[in-house]
Amino acid sequence: MKIKYLLSALATVAFAQNSFAQYAQDALRFSTFQPGATARIRGIGNAGTAVGGDLSSIGNNPAGLGFFTRSEFSFTPEYNGSNVKSSYLGNNMSDKRSAVNLSNASIVFHSRVNSARGADKSKGLLSFNFGVGYNRTNNFYENITYGGQNGGNSVANYYANLANSNRLPNEELPQEGTLQGIAYDQQLIDLYNSSNSYQSNVRGSVAQLSNTMRTGGQSEFNLAFGLNSSNKVYIGGSVGISSLRYNSINTFTETGTASLFENGNDVSRNFNSDFIRDQSTSGSGINVKLGMILRPVESLRIGALFTSPTWYNIDDSYSEGISTQFDNIRPVSDRQNYDFSYNLRTPLKLAGGLAYFFGKYGFISGDVEYVDYSSAKLSFNGDRDDNTEIRRDYKSVVNSRVGAEARLADSFFLRGGYGFMGNPLKNGGADMNTVSGGLGYRFQNYSLDATYTHVKTSGTVRPYDVGPATPIANLNNRFSNVYLTLGVRF
Repeated sequence: MKIKYLLSALATVAFAQNSFAQYAQDALRFSTFQPGATARIRGIGNAGTAVGGDLSSIGNNPAGLGFFTRSEFSFTPEYNGSNVKSSYLGNNMSDKRSAVNLSNASIVFHSRVNSARGADKSKGLLSFNFGVGYNRTNNFYENITYGGQNGGNSVANYYANLANSNRLPNEELPQEGTLQGIAYDQQLIDLYNSSNSYQSNVRGSVAQLSNTMRTGGQSEFNLAFGLNSSNKVYIGGSVGISSLRYNSINTFTETGTASLFENGNDVSRNFNSDFIRDQSTSGSGINVKLGMILRPVESLRIGALFTSPTWYNIDDSYSEGISTQFDNIRPVSDRQNYDFSYNLRTPLKLAGGLAYFFGKYGFISGDVEYVDYSSAKLSFNGDRDDNTEIRRDYKSVVNSRVGAEARLADSFFLRGGYGFMGNPLKNGGADMNTVSGGLGYRFQNYSLDATYTHVKTSGTVRPYDVGPATPIANLNNRFSNVYLTLGVRF
């Protein structure tokens, strides 16, 4: 399940002066990761907290490593395809993007604990297994395109509002190096003496088109252990070294007519203007996981998992600028760059699961997970109100997942699953639903698993903020993913 889809569909983008990096939104974006998994566990809806015996345990519930009786290695590439349909000012559009990545690569080393001669070898500490794994925990790849004819306002109204709300006493011109200053220099706004305020120079209806291209993801390298006590109690822990990379380029294009003051006269000019925002973010962090699986009877497994917050150090580079051309006059461009570093503490997670096994014929599994997104915290050098926004706008959620595996023949397996992700926003947004299905094949010491997942959600996005008249784009997001795992025991 790709949690990046939840944020990209739900986040309502409202831009305000000096909020150029959208840190509160990024706190949510980088907190909604989940463990990477093999195709087998993805096939059962990622409901693997209590299953055990799968290499996904390294990045999920490390107690599951205690079920291994042999060493094993697996490798999982993934294909991600996104299709985002939009509706904006009565106009419908869509955009697609695809990418191929490494989802999971893991290895576990089995070590049986020797017992005294004559002792019951089914009692006490039976094995101590060690695992190393790489997991891709989040994908940000997607394109979003929307546009239409706007007869109510222009992005130049947004520039004018910035100029008025940030105007200094006795200021004659907007401050240099600000977005409103760039808009003034490019004649998109002007100071009208009759009202003593900045206003848009745009007149009439404008054609608007927004295109956003996002790339990057989050990943985690885990060192984990799992032990088996009497084939009844399985305990494990792990340390995760996380990294993130997020890139977003948004170009908002407006075409129309503006009224300019030239040589003492009002002149109407056709114009084309691009409002460009470019964000590049990278960081690294660390977390720990502690897990347990109980097997009171042979057929039942009860799992519990604690995932600590991930403590990130993040470097962010953001730029915003405007490029404008009037009629056939040479275009004018200007851009401002902002570099910033900060710390992020993501929310902790608590998860529980049950798995019931029908002998050699298969099993059913279910998980619930609690996450309080309002507990995320940003740390800066200086005063900012981003943490107030986090507590105000985000909430706790309970996520659920369920899945099943059935043995069709000695070597063939059929899997299916469903996942529900709660909406982390107090206002707006939507839940996310994931349906998955897959097949597995075992032969000698080798295994081959394939899974398809379909993710569906919806949300809104705003290109700029001018109060109640702000235009809104409605998005319907559909994501199709394919995972293929090749495993070998040794």
